[in-house]
Amino acid sequence: MRTSLLVAFLSICSLLASAQKVDKILIIKDQDTNLPIEDVTVTILKTRQNLLSNKEGIVAFELNGATSIQIRHSSYLGINIRSNTLKDNSTVIFLRSNVNDLEEILVTKRHPQKILASLIENSKNQLTVPARLKVYSREFFKLNGKYSYYNDGLMNFQLLDKSKKVNTVLLVEQNRSTNLVEEEISADLLGYNLNDIMENYYNFKYLNLLLTSEAKREYDFVIKVYSKNRDYNVISAVPLENATGMLDDFLIIYDPKRKIIIEVSSFVSPMVLSKIREKSSNGARNINKSSFKTIYKYQNNNYYLLSSKEEIGFEKIEKNQKKDIEVRNYFVTTNFSTQNFIYKDTEVYKDKTLYNKKDVILTDYWNDSGLVATEEEKEIVNYVEKVRE
Repeated sequence: MRTSLLVAFLSICSLLASAQKVDKILIIKDQDTNLPIEDVTVTILKTRQNLLSNKEGIVAFELNGATSIQIRHSSYLGINIRSNTLKDNSTVIFLRSNVNDLEEILVTKRHPQKILASLIENSKNQLTVPARLKVYSREFFKLNGKYSYYNDGLMNFQLLDKSKKVNTVLLVEQNRSTNLVEEEISADLLGYNLNDIMENYYNFKYLNLLLTSEAKREYDFVIKVYSKNRDYNVISAVPLENATGMLDDFLIIYDPKRKIIIEVSSFVSPMVLSKIREKSSNGARNINKSSFKTIYKYQNNNYYLLSSKEEIGFEKIEKNQKKDIEVRNYFVTTNFSTQNFIYKDTEVYKDKTLYNKKDVILTDYWNDSGLVATEEEKEIVNYVEKVRE
């Protein structure tokens, strides 16, 4: 009798627990323009899960009980909401811009390049290490305008120390890869190099170009502030008209009180691309698109990489043909912890990419990734799922 009652009690508890789990969608928009806002950080404080809005401003997650939800973007006033206010499955959240007023140029005795060098050094020192990042990675590849390859994975990066370089241990929990065309294109793929990715992000290597003496002659450095947003300053570094070479436009958002970098974005402008002489030799690559963005998060005295997004497009010259290739990579830290994970040496993943790794699918991990696919991307993701069935 007691056993029957215990089973019944546990069954009821299980049903109640599952009943509390509710799928929610937030659509985050600009209050003035009604346009979706990309790269909004949404943190479920109860579980410390991080999510990132896509180009359509969409964030999706599963609620398990009441919690506060933190919504942040460097260009908007942040807000906190309670989960019990989300009555519908889908809710539109409007954010108010805090940078739509006139920009003020900050005049300093130190050159902005030197200020940037100090920011980089201090940010490297402040980044929380040792730490563990649970990361979701998603990569799309296009060949001649058509999606040709897809992969995603759920990984754990253990950051061990940062004495000279950031030493990292990588475990791949789950992953999948799919070739979407018959043609072999692996040689043209430019995905994340997992061997050095954290080293690059935690040492800000992509900003090294701006610290050279040549950059001082080739770039116009300006520090800007906004009257409605004193939490952040912005360093703008734009190539001068007489500059030569493949030089990006940079925008570095930083916290002037803590002196740490919050966000870095860069892109190669059409003006720069128009000045680059096209190559015609066999094997040459002519870049026609290049952009990059990383976001760092500071919360509860921890400072870590939150996300990155890279996109590159180029024309590859071959003997008998030209190939148009586009690559789009996403990288989102869904959970951060200062606790080490336990692993065996045989479990450590040492290859550069996930391309050749055998698929390991234990759960629908992409649905809990913190990154919702756009409508265009969903067609590819759904196709991949059908292929697996």
